Amino acid sequence: MNANTTQMNVMNIPLFDVPATSMPALMTVPEKNALKARIRDLLKRENAVMVAHYYTDPDIQSLAEESGGYIADSLEMARFGKEHEATTLVVCGVRFMGETAKILSPEKRVLMPTLEATCSLDLACPAESFSKFCDLHPERTVVVYANTSAAVKARADWVVTSSIAVKVAEHLAAQGKKILWAPDRYLGNYVEQVTGVDMLCWQGSCVVHEEFKTQALEMLKEKHPEAGVLVHPESPASIIALADVVGSTTQLINAAQQMPNPIFIVATDKGIFYKMSQAAPEKTFIEAPTMGEGATCRSCAHCPWMAMNGLDNLATTLESGNNEILVDPVIGQQAMVPLQRMLDFARQG
Repeated sequence: MNANTTQMNVMNIPLFDVPATSMPALMTVPEKNALKARIRDLLKRENAVMVAHYYTDPDIQSLAEESGGYIADSLEMARFGKEHEATTLVVCGVRFMGETAKILSPEKRVLMPTLEATCSLDLACPAESFSKFCDLHPERTVVVYANTSAAVKARADWVVTSSIAVKVAEHLAAQGKKILWAPDRYLGNYVEQVTGVDMLCWQGSCVVHEEFKTQALEMLKEKHPEAGVLVHPESPASIIALADVVGSTTQLINAAQQMPNPIFIVATDKGIFYKMSQAAPEKTFIEAPTMGEGATCRSCAHCPWMAMNGLDNLATTLESGNNEILVDPVIGQQAMVPLQRMLDFARQG
């Protein structure tokens, strides 16, 4: 049995259903404002602060801002929560983000609007299968993306976000180390191409970024020749090849603000348009195509799990105290090692 065959057998990536994207409950403006006011009161009552990801609904993001919370990528969400004086963190995003917040702030209560909001990258990388895969390649340094469970992080040497993945890979390559990477194969392939590091990739993918269509994007570029193309590196290589800027969520927002283009075609979750429009209100943002001729899309440029975060279930969670994120203390301590390594590296860089 050759190495490639062994690799595929051990990976055993599970099949999973992608939920239908849910729509926020229809409310009148007075109803929405009243619900937001109620949530703000509940946040004060519970000594809680909201942290929301860029991909959540604009109503969630705006409420986080209005209530003294924070909108960011997964790492900055957890770091803000750790440094904030609140004793309860309300994480609006997907489950691994709640787990990361709990690992960094084990003494705090971490709540989420729903515990059903997960991530295709997390689902595609079960801890037991991943651990066996690592055992087959003990000579490699294990680097995992933040979009993984606490148990997978606990098995890793490093955790990275998309903003520092290339820098960490270059750092390890300079030490002569080979990398075992998980779970996103597209981000892994991008890092390998940019750095030249010897990398063995797990074969997971993001249901949003995998759906962007190359030919349709080329046609959209022809229609808008003045547009800049912003691409998240979780996208396929053919999409990345069409980009003017490839970067993390924060890096793409900065590019939209700093580049002179009046229009941008954006290949990442369209939830990011809320902060992009704040950063560059005079500019126009267009979703990169997720379906081609005669095709339909699974995600339509919006994560169906992120869409599960709503004002209604946020209020219910704060009232009831349900949907608390718990992480086994041993796993949390083990996962903290590669997380702290990332935080220290980011601080130095």
